[in-house]
Amino acid sequence: MGAVDTEVMPGTDTRQDTDVRPDLSFGDGDHERFAHYVDKDKIVDSAVTGTPVVALCGKVWVPSRDPKKFPVCPDCQRIYESLPEGDD
Repeated sequence: MGAVDTEVMPGTDTRQDTDVRPDLSFGDGDHERFAHYVDKDKIVDSAVTGTPVVALCGKVWVPSRDPKKFPVCPDCQRIYESLPEGDD
């Protein structure tokens, strides 16, 4: 993670924060409108510890909404369907 620098602007008491962290958003916000596929054990761990999870499509977040209220992420669905069948 990058650093955050705070500068005092010359001749003022105004401070300017310079955030140099990379923008990890997907830009269009579509990932916020979908339910995503995540390992069941990771969901439970996230609920207890607040640790972010990683969906099959790559989205990283701390789940807080009811996934049943959203359509399934098309990228997660495609990846899930391409996986070999196995234990759930």
